[in-house]
Amino acid sequence: MTARDLFRVGLGNLWRRKLRSGLTTAGVVIAIGAFVTMLSLGAGNQQMVTQEFEESGLLSAVQVYPRSDEVEADGVAALDDDALAALSTLPGVRLAFPFEDFDVEVSFGDSTVSAKAQARPPGAESFRIYTRLVDGEELTADDDDGVLVAANFLDELGIDDTDSLLGRSVRVSVRSVSPDSGLARVLEGLGDRLRSQYEHIDRDSLHNRNWVEAQVRREASGAAQRFFDGYLNAQVVTEDTLTVRGVLRGGDRRTRRSLLIPVATARRFAAAGPGGDPAKILPSLLSGNLFLPPPKEGAKSYRQATLVLTPIASHSAVVDSLEARGFRAFSYAAEFSQIRRALMFFQLGLASVGLVALATAALGIVNTMVMSVSERRREIGIFKSLGAEDRDVHHLFLVESGTIGAVGSVLGVLLGWVVARIGSAIAQELMRRQDVPPIDLFATPLWLVALAIGFGTLVAVLAGWLPAARASRIDPVRALRNE
Repeated sequence: MTARDLFRVGLGNLWRRKLRSGLTTAGVVIAIGAFVTMLSLGAGNQQMVTQEFEESGLLSAVQVYPRSDEVEADGVAALDDDALAALSTLPGVRLAFPFEDFDVEVSFGDSTVSAKAQARPPGAESFRIYTRLVDGEELTADDDDGVLVAANFLDELGIDDTDSLLGRSVRVSVRSVSPDSGLARVLEGLGDRLRSQYEHIDRDSLHNRNWVEAQVRREASGAAQRFFDGYLNAQVVTEDTLTVRGVLRGGDRRTRRSLLIPVATARRFAAAGPGGDPAKILPSLLSGNLFLPPPKEGAKSYRQATLVLTPIASHSAVVDSLEARGFRAFSYAAEFSQIRRALMFFQLGLASVGLVALATAALGIVNTMVMSVSERRREIGIFKSLGAEDRDVHHLFLVESGTIGAVGSVLGVLLGWVVARIGSAIAQELMRRQDVPPIDLFATPLWLVALAIGFGTLVAVLAGWLPAARASRIDPVRALRNE
């Protein structure tokens, strides 16, 4: 029998048993639909993560940290401007710059809100995280009087569209504190307090240890209170008026960074002193540097820096070089590999759900084909008596099971795609209600479509193999005699 005859006879047999064939095909449709839906969820998450890393440019970046907050004199390399200049000469490194943010207040019209700002270093236009403009233009120089604003910060300023902000002026200010203001508050009126204490002191109480300790604790507590009052409330405001040059897409999700300002402006803000956050005094107290003068310009040590690598650079080699120089390093490319490995296992877990349904559908195909063989013994005997060989009968039943698998797989792919679209629409609506930027959690790439159709057809053919082999071994004489 030719291939055309096999398909014609096989499809005719399926058509004569429409109900049974339809129910068996429906099982394959549901199984493939579940398989496609599950893998679409995994593919969507992988596509989302990959796109986020590629668009942000993080795959070409390595983060550098000092091993501790100690100074270089104690044997630990300092992450300062000299170190950054040296790191920028490493093989494969295209750019090295500090990656730190600081607290600012932004005033526009009647609105004043707190935000995170970061200096836009020279040459940073080659780093994608700084080139995600949705409107406007880049900063042109380190001493530019412009500023770039993140799009998700517009709502906090009470602005509906970017056109109403571009070219307008905003006032950016930082509040800084100084230990000198705390000491001044402690020394203020110190002579009058000592004179008053001397005049009202009870000479006999000086021999009472408990009374002396109580007086010392009270005076120490009062001095500490006056110091912190002067330290926190006598703040100096440094401000600058900047022109909005451009609007960046989104914002940094980890730090909610909202502004990119010129380097010269950032240095002027940094020279004013530490911010007014009470928690920032603790590291200085613990390190004994509270009353030391601030470092000179160019001698500042950074908590974190970023290295932008060339496309052909080896991340592992750069990380090894950094660790050899006494720094800690974090490679986003290595982290991305770990994430992809985790997503692969996630996809395998989702695929196993579809495979369970597909195994159930395969049992349905086996049952259908076994019943078909039992009912068509006389037909098989006639075929063989007319000259059909065992392999022709075997191929005929494989065509029938394969057709059920192929048709069911195609319809199952359509079903899975529809379910994935519905699931994505529901998920995005829930994200909008939670004020979260909507993202597509499902994706149905072409490789998934081909995999589902090919795998579903293959499983159906394998499910029909045993019944087909059983049919090919039927003795035509015995089959016709029994009829």
